[in-house]
Amino acid sequence: MSSDPLSVVVVGGGAAGFFGAIACASHNPNSRVTLLEAARQPLAKVRVSGGGRCNVTHACFDPALLVQHYPRGGKALRGAFSRFQARDTVEWFESRGVTLKTEADGRMFPITDDSATIVDCLMQTAHTMGVKLWQGAAVKAVSRKEDGFRVDVKAGEVLTCDRLLLATGSNPQGYAIARALGHTFAPPVPSLFTFNIVDERLQDLAGVSVTSAHLRLQTGEKSYLEQTGPLLVTHWGMSGPAVLKLSAWGARVLHDSHYQATLLVNWLPQPKPEALRQQLLAVKSQLPKRAIATSCPVLLPRRLWERLTSYVGIAAETRWAELSNKTLNLLIQELTRGQYSISGKGAFKEEFVTCGGVNLKEVDFKTMESRLCPGLHFAGEILDIDGVTGGFNFQSAWTTGWIAGQAMGAN
Repeated sequence: MSSDPLSVVVVGGGAAGFFGAIACASHNPNSRVTLLEAARQPLAKVRVSGGGRCNVTHACFDPALLVQHYPRGGKALRGAFSRFQARDTVEWFESRGVTLKTEADGRMFPITDDSATIVDCLMQTAHTMGVKLWQGAAVKAVSRKEDGFRVDVKAGEVLTCDRLLLATGSNPQGYAIARALGHTFAPPVPSLFTFNIVDERLQDLAGVSVTSAHLRLQTGEKSYLEQTGPLLVTHWGMSGPAVLKLSAWGARVLHDSHYQATLLVNWLPQPKPEALRQQLLAVKSQLPKRAIATSCPVLLPRRLWERLTSYVGIAAETRWAELSNKTLNLLIQELTRGQYSISGKGAFKEEFVTCGGVNLKEVDFKTMESRLCPGLHFAGEILDIDGVTGGFNFQSAWTTGWIAGQAMGAN
């Protein structure tokens, strides 16, 4: 390599790309860092995250616990999080005048509740560190040179660099570049999505939610995955944290089954079915003249209780004294093991997360450098890493971008 300043090109102007570019320029002030973003407006996902508030990270400060929120990539991130984790993210932004707050569910947002705060911080820091941002600069091809890389931009420009960071998210062009440089990848498929369910039990119940439901996913005769958490009924089916987490862990299975599956719903994971039976029998004994439909004895929204009792054949005027053992069994079955047919997937707000990406075995997570192509680094969602909802995907972007930037800036 010549004695000229270190030249670095970052492809992708998202969270990982910006963080990598800034980390490189900070670690090596003499480096020339160019950040290429295909869109006219960088940091698009940062802008829409958290409903426009930007869910920066999650208040989970133990790397061993943090990795448990990644359906894919947790093992590889264990060491990376020991170097840069959520606490470091909080400190990084606070040192630049951006204070984060923690909400009840652990998600962390800027106190302004405005994603522009994060966007402006990243843009201003990159500018201050001398990072050259090219917007509307889609990359056409990348080739290996003896002393670095050649980057062909669609507008006709040609760049050369000593080190290259691919932070292109789930953009197909990023995978094409990685493949051209010798890498393999798991085909990307959607993660973090809602379930389309057409069912009379849910009709006109959009907006009804429960604080804790237990979900079990079945495809064919196999029972694969389970999640417990808040559940929301929507116009198109079901959403909420429990569904989104299940969609993340089951992303590949659901894709392979063409999003046709059975969802078993326990609306009352506490108490156990037999305890629930005794609870309902006690109500039958103590309030025999009360109408079942209008006297819900369990922690369920009234409208949902009315719908489920009607579904098992309990008329609106039926009293507890008239409840037969057969109907009681049907009601308990419906409350604890109701079957719903998933017929497709929906979108989760404006966010889009995929599972799949560059094979993690081909990347050294101490530097985020390719094991196959020296000088090539990866960060963010282009890797086969994805987290559940709650700020975890951004945290993996900050971490891998920071590690890649530090390594690229090293002499």
